[in-house]
Amino acid sequence: MILRPTAAVLALLLATAPAFAKPLVTPFKQAVAQAAAEDESIAAFYRARDFAPIWMGEGAEHRRAAFLWALDAAHDHGLPEGRYDAATIRAEFAAAATGSERGLLEVEMTRRFLRYAQDVSSGVLDPRQVDRGIVVDLPRRDWLEQITAFTEGDPYAFVQGLWPTSPAYTRLLREKLRLEEARAAGGWGDAVPGGGLEPGDQGEAVIALRNRLIRMGYLRRSAVAVYDAEMEAAVRAFQIDHGLSPDGQAGAATLAAVNVPLADRMGQILVGLERQRWMNKELEPRHILVNLAEQHAYVVDDGKVTFDTVVVVGADTPDRRTPEFSDTMTHMVINPTWNVPRSITVNEYLPVLRRGGARHLQVYGRNGPVNRALIDFSRYNASNFPFSLKQPPGPKNALGRVKFMFPNRYNIYLHDTPSRSLFARDLRTFSHGCVRVARPLELAYHLLAPQTADPVGDFSAVLNAGRERRVNLEQPIGVHLVYWSAWVTPTGRVNYRGDPYGRDARVLDALRAAGVELDAERS
Repeated sequence: MILRPTAAVLALLLATAPAFAKPLVTPFKQAVAQAAAEDESIAAFYRARDFAPIWMGEGAEHRRAAFLWALDAAHDHGLPEGRYDAATIRAEFAAAATGSERGLLEVEMTRRFLRYAQDVSSGVLDPRQVDRGIVVDLPRRDWLEQITAFTEGDPYAFVQGLWPTSPAYTRLLREKLRLEEARAAGGWGDAVPGGGLEPGDQGEAVIALRNRLIRMGYLRRSAVAVYDAEMEAAVRAFQIDHGLSPDGQAGAATLAAVNVPLADRMGQILVGLERQRWMNKELEPRHILVNLAEQHAYVVDDGKVTFDTVVVVGADTPDRRTPEFSDTMTHMVINPTWNVPRSITVNEYLPVLRRGGARHLQVYGRNGPVNRALIDFSRYNASNFPFSLKQPPGPKNALGRVKFMFPNRYNIYLHDTPSRSLFARDLRTFSHGCVRVARPLELAYHLLAPQTADPVGDFSAVLNAGRERRVNLEQPIGVHLVYWSAWVTPTGRVNYRGDPYGRDARVLDALRAAGVELDAERS
């Protein structure tokens, strides 16, 4: 339903048109002015061109064809086709007979174009409305600049320029097509029964595993009914691609991943495409990607990974999940002091302090350190506790030997840890929200290498001094905390991970609510 402005608003719009146009107000122009008044950017665009059309009339065919061509490919990008509906647009152009009808359709076409341009270039959703932990800044573009640029250049080139150009996005598009072809060919076959299989086993479950691995592309076609060395190698490759310990045995966790339905993987791809649209911006030549879903961090230099490490991220509780955002790393702190966050102080340590524990922490009042022997901790609760806690530098400091700072409102940073055992887990969601790094010293050396001839020696000299010291990075580094449960490597290996915070499920639900359809839902 189109809302029409009041007569006063319409009169004002027409009054702002060039003087020479006033005697020539046609039903078409009147309808354009009336419909455009609903949005200031669109109204300003049409006022500047004296309400002349861009979608109909002489010379508009090329522009219209380019847009319809893009809409015909909307499904390929995982977009909500119903928002634009190319078939309806074609029918509306055929049906518009009067000047007023064509004027209303003209503005509606512009509105649809801008909606599509935003969806494909920066995302269908507002992620902050989907999950409060997704606080990315979307690369939204100015609508007036968008439609003006579209009318002034090659419309086909402009439309293609809206699509994310990152290799990660392109590779996901290819995987989406591959999954669609697999589904059309019958899918991945029956689920593998049983609780686990290992080399040497045979029987119906092994045959089901063999058939599913063949259809997934991990095993060449064969009639072998034994869990042989070739199947073991295929299982190991599958485990690597799914973040599992690559032991070559199809245990419970491996079979659970093998049995994930193709439609569920397609859902992950659709979410992955949307997440890439949220990141549709030029990243820094050197940046750090922390993939929360994978619990892995990467240093990327000029598009190539030059360093990587497993990490531990926030636990899956409302107050500990690590948020998704981007910021800039400016410095590192060697031999850091741990300033215990207020929430941890009152929720976790206050009960321990009442029992006389937590001796590794120093108690601070408003004027400095306080002798804990003089404090009756039983008098205080979470709301009236007047002290803060700190842990001085040392081998047992919760932040370890170094922390990497990209100051942000969420108080999230990367850091070392004396607790090393958790890095061996397949799922590493255990922290209070910050990111614990398995190879912190190597990361420090890598980040310092551009600014010193001896990064290891320089770092070690500060570390061995035992005192807290800030070391600035001469070249600040972008840090992007992302949540990618599906991606394709440059060599074509498709990787899938779980959804530890349930965020992908919420994003997929929101995409469906917006009109995005899985192939299974289209049939």
